[in-house]
Amino acid sequence: MAPAFFDLSARAKLRVTGADRIRFLNGQTTNDVRKAGAAATQESCVLNAKGHLGAHVFLAATPNDIWIDADQELREQLQTRLERYVIADDVTIEDVTDQFALFHLLADSDPKISGAKFYFRSRRLGIDGWDLWVEVARAEAMKSTLAADYRAMDESEWEVLRIENGIPRWGRELTPEIIPPEANLAARAIDYEKGCYIGQEVISRMKMSGQTRQRLCGLTSEKVLPPSMELHAGTKVVGRVTSAVFSERMNSHIALAMIKRGYTDIGTSLVALADGAETTVRVVMLPFEALPPSSRAKSRDPVA
Repeated sequence: MAPAFFDLSARAKLRVTGADRIRFLNGQTTNDVRKAGAAATQESCVLNAKGHLGAHVFLAATPNDIWIDADQELREQLQTRLERYVIADDVTIEDVTDQFALFHLLADSDPKISGAKFYFRSRRLGIDGWDLWVEVARAEAMKSTLAADYRAMDESEWEVLRIENGIPRWGRELTPEIIPPEANLAARAIDYEKGCYIGQEVISRMKMSGQTRQRLCGLTSEKVLPPSMELHAGTKVVGRVTSAVFSERMNSHIALAMIKRGYTDIGTSLVALADGAETTVRVVMLPFEALPPSSRAKSRDPVA
């Protein structure tokens, strides 16, 4: 992957302090905060009692603080959700969204860039990268510094990489109706050996049963797949498209979709339906892998 950077400064950012911060957050999140450090971000989820997503977060722990970032849509509700459970705990949750810019670098090696408050190794896109937290007063200077050695990535490029790597996004694949394993978050964001946390019973039962009601899958198509297209098996609705792009690397239209149990096997053919138009799609493994020439789409359809 060519060195590049993307500006994530719009994301909500929280600073958690206090003597009980680790114990408190460990009871609120799906991953084991005791294992978090300053070397790398920890991916995790905040759930309700039914195991449904309240937030999908990345956090890192420095000696006296825990730093959390989440989708900008969650700025107010995430802090409110966490503070609801601060009772007799020595914990302070501070919104620092406007105090810091956040940049993500796609690079294998330590960037060793001066001017950042701190930087953490982070696999936000399922590939090696780094998160740089920068005080807002230095944000423009940091952009200039990064631009000298890294290519600035725009939103459309980020979206292609995200979908190619099967990474779910808040508001698309991740919603308050989703339970984390349904979005393939178990390996990255859940520690099944840690102590109790809100929503744990549901997650544990799902692991024991080995079944989910639906699953995030990849789709390939020779035609454009607008998000929200229904997926049909015969007359039955079995899922919907959540994100879709054209991948130059694969020379194909690709999509992420939530598909019901029983229709998620690799190679399954389904029909995507929107406004009376039908498109045949095929379920493929995530992350997407480049298809052999004989399997590629013959041409790129214009976006409707």
